[in-house]
Amino acid sequence: MAVPVFPPSPVMEAIALAVLSVTGLYFLVLGAVSLLLPAQARQFLLGFAASPSKHYAELFARFAVGGSLILSSPQLFHPAAFGIFGWVLIVTSAVLIIIPWQWHQRFAQQAVPRSIRYMPLIGVSSLALGGLLLTAVVIGAVP
Repeated sequence: MAVPVFPPSPVMEAIALAVLSVTGLYFLVLGAVSLLLPAQARQFLLGFAASPSKHYAELFARFAVGGSLILSSPQLFHPAAFGIFGWVLIVTSAVLIIIPWQWHQRFAQQAVPRSIRYMPLIGVSSLALGGLLLTAVVIGAVP
């Protein structure tokens, strides 16, 4: 992965790693809730894109995580993979921000009910993603 033209300050690097740590914890909690309390997980997942404020909050989170992945990727193991995933989040979020939020809402209303039939897979995948992200932060942070 290419080094940024303007290297981030140590404070920005620390903030990016903190965002990725919180994201990893989020996925661990989502995975545990999906496996142990699937009804609550379903209710949570069905709330995505339910209103303009939730739509824009989701996009803000996606931009923050994507930017943090890009900024931190040189410090993480497999920097190219994490950098590419960060760019995927940024680009897809940019597309979502220019389309009407109702389109995102309609898509979520169709896709989420189909997806929650696979709650155990969502749980295991969330646990794996959260663990991978936290491992990348910890291993990458060790000098």
